[in-house]
Amino acid sequence: MNNKKVQYALFIVALAALLFGIWKYRQPRFGAGDVAPDFEVTTVEGNNVRLSDLRGKYVILQFWGSWCGPCRQENPFLTDLYRKYHEKGLEIFSLAIDVNTRSWQNAIINDRLGWPYHAMEPRDFSGPVTTLYNIKSIPTLFLINPEGKIMGVDLANEYMDRMLSEKLGK
Repeated sequence: MNNKKVQYALFIVALAALLFGIWKYRQPRFGAGDVAPDFEVTTVEGNNVRLSDLRGKYVILQFWGSWCGPCRQENPFLTDLYRKYHEKGLEIFSLAIDVNTRSWQNAIINDRLGWPYHAMEPRDFSGPVTTLYNIKSIPTLFLINPEGKIMGVDLANEYMDRMLSEKLGK
């Protein structure tokens, strides 16, 4: 009987370690307080842009996909934030993890994503920016301050709105 309890305890410990490892593997490489690594991509319009081009502004770095239901559900909130705070210093930089350029472009139009910074990387999460940030699941959002430091990752919508309101005013 004692042997079974030990085996059960070892099983629970091994399962917990496995689940923690999976959780840790899926976490973005950078978090609050880290400087957001710079990258360069080509936008949907064909322009080469760098994240550092947006220094001096608050930036939401969005990893999403046209095929991702939760991402598409989040887009109206981001559109509202952009409308509320863009004139006061907010930019959104969207990086789609996608395979179909036409679907991606249609999602930008249909979801009314009116900001100019849209780029796409492969759907298998193997693109250079996706790899740099260790993005394993979407949607993933980074809120970055004007100095390029990450303020938070995957913040609740209300919290992000409140933070931007405090920093940029209503």
